Parts: sequence; structure tokens; C-alpha cells
Amino acid sequence: MTSQGQDAITIIPPRVPLIGRAAPPGSKSITNRALLLAALARGTSRLTGALKSDDTRYMAEALRQMGIEITEPDATSFTVTGTGRLLAPKAPLFLGNAGTATRFLTAAVAMVEGEVVVTGDEHMQKRPIAPLIAALKALGVEIEAPTGCPPVTLRGKGGFSGQRMEIDGGLSSQYVSALLMLAAQGHAPVEVALTGQEIGAKGYIDLTLAAMRVFGAKAEVTGPGTWLVQPGGYHAAEWHIEPDASAATYFWAAEALSGGKIDLGVEAEAFTQPDAKSHAFMAQFPRMPAVIDGSQMQDAVPTLAVLAAFNEAPVRFTGIANLRVKECDRLSALATEMGKLGLAHEEGDELIVTPRPGFAGQPVRLHTYADHRMAMSLALLGLRLAGVTIEDPGCVAKTFPEYWQAMAALGLRTKPA
Repeated sequence: MTSQGQDAITIIPPRVPLIGRAAPPGSKSITNRALLLAALARGTSRLTGALKSDDTRYMAEALRQMGIEITEPDATSFTVTGTGRLLAPKAPLFLGNAGTATRFLTAAVAMVEGEVVVTGDEHMQKRPIAPLIAALKALGVEIEAPTGCPPVTLRGKGGFSGQRMEIDGGLSSQYVSALLMLAAQGHAPVEVALTGQEIGAKGYIDLTLAAMRVFGAKAEVTGPGTWLVQPGGYHAAEWHIEPDASAATYFWAAEALSGGKIDLGVEAEAFTQPDAKSHAFMAQFPRMPAVIDGSQMQDAVPTLAVLAAFNEAPVRFTGIANLRVKECDRLSALATEMGKLGLAHEEGDELIVTPRPGFAGQPVRLHTYADHRMAMSLALLGLRLAGVTIEDPGCVAKTFPEYWQAMAALGLRTKPA
């Protein structure tokens, strides 16, 4: 089962439960944090269990452009040697549609002396970054993004001024994480503060703080929307990265939908990533709650939505307005594509999934919007419904290049569409 070179594939509903072992790749969120912090550190860091995908390759290549030595001893490891500073690259940093890498590097390059352009593909150039630009400008950083989205142009002076960073984290917690990681590069203690109460998935900020501590930074929560980061930068470290919880959601859902048993080698409770919270809802299938707040597990919402299509009763997903500024407008995309089968619609910034008891499926082509999570989650519809065709299956390479092979090993079959 492969998607290489195929424009579309049709899922063949399995007639038996999916049973076996599967190994989710390393966490994208942790891998990209670890790569950046290792690059900012002095010395050689060793990262094992890491994710090798489009997103992490964009991050690694951008860091190489700025003078960081990065080698890849094996399929899940990086060795990163840094000097504590980044050099001005000779060409723009092209990051595809990697939102994590783009937001994190936009802040990190404030430490560079010289001009840096951070950009991405056509999809990335539609993803908002204005709140982060405003926060950096307030620190005396010469930076601009005329459209409010990448490309971003920064003329660095080797640092920033001020001991307080303020940020509107309503659109993305990545803005906050980017500033927290930058703050440890200051010459004095720096307070990072939210300008409002709204914030994306808060668990990712905890993930950032934990990563910073691995590399020697001292950062603490001082209030409901404030953090204090001590100066001192980072030192090299060795870190084994846990599997990706967002990727694990596809196997948890496949297990539930097929009545199977899939061993991931790690219990759901052992994950530190926010999306692992979705497992508690999946464990209630087919009696999932009537209302699910997806605000703190945003990347798991597409998987939960597909599972909800086979629940005993409708499910309303709330707190998911931020899904509109992901790799695509996932809220609209889910409503549109699942709507082709009469399974979902959107109301304002909420998604309502309505099961169709007895519905066996119909021929349907589902557009994936060049979005890896749309492809991987929508494919799960084919576990129960006949005729489901997934367009652009290769887009899963963004975070899970072996997705289709992993599902094939469990017994799921596809055919070229």
C-alpha cells in the first residue's frame, strides 16, 4: 500500500478488525523545539526518537543555512552542534507550510546580525503571523510582514531590548512559545505576558517550557498568562523524543472503528502532548459526549470528527475557531468533505457531526487541501464506508511519511483511484 506518485487512492473497507503493532513517528512538536534549542545551545546535542518529515527537514535545513552543523546518524536521530548564535543566511529561509518552524524561527532570528527573510509556500503565505511581528517590533526588532503573513523580513542587530514581551496568543500558542524560547537569549530576566485571556492549546506552552529546561533554561509560570524567563541561553543536551500523539490518534480511531487492537508501544497516559487528551473521548466511542471542546487538542479534532460520524448520537465540536488558520481552514474543510456524505456541517465556528445509522457509503472523492491531517483523518471514513477516495495521499509526508505503509501493515488496503 503506497501513495507515491498517485493522485488519489480509494480505501477498501476491511472485513476484519485491524490488529497488530504500529510505531507512530517521533513528535513533530517536540522535534522542532529540540532542533531549534539545540541549535541555539553551545556544544553538541543528540536527539533520538526524532521525526524525519517535511516539517522537520525544513527546520533542519534552515538551521544549516544559519551555520549550524546538523548530521543524521540514522532514521530517527539528529546530532546538532551549535555555537550559541545563528548567522545571517545567504538566501531566504524557505519553510514550506511548516507553521511551527516558521513561527519559531521568526522570533529566533532576532538574534542574528544581518537580514533574514522567512518565507514558505502559497499555503504558508496565507497563515497569520501579525501578532508575533507586533510583539517583536515592541522589542526594538526591525521586522516587517506587509500582508500580516509570511514572507517576513528581519534586519537583525544581534539581539533585542526590553525585559517584557507582550503577545496576543488568541490565534496560536506558537507565538507564545516562540517568544519564550527567544527570551532565554536576553541579558536580563524577561517576562512574557499575554495581552488577552484567549490562547491556543495551552499544553503546547508547557511542552515548550519542558523543552527549554532540557537545554538548561530557567523559566517558570508566574500567573495565568505570564511567564518569567531567566537569562543564560542554552547548553547542549541529549534527549529521546516521545512518539507523536497527533499521529497516535489515527491508530486509536482505527482501533475503535474496526473493533481491533493496535499496540503503539506506549500507553495514552504516557504522552505529554496535548492531543493525547483526545484518547479519553475515543475510549467512550460509540457513546462520545454530545459536546466536545477541542480548544486544547486542536490537531486531534479531525480524527475525533471522523470517529463521531459513527457515534450513536450527534457531536458538536466547540472551541475550534483556530482550526481556520491551520494548514487549511480545517473547520470548513471538514464540514465540506464530510458534508458530501451528509455527515457534518458548520455553524459559526463550531462543527456538528451527525451520524447516519445504516449508511454504507457511496462513491465520493474527498479533497485534502494539501493538508496532511485532512488526508489521514478522512481516510478513516473508509474503514466503515465503501467508495471513499482520498485525493493527494502523498501530502501525509508533512508529518507522517509512512502513514499508508503503517496502515497497510495492520490490514488496510487501498487501490489507485
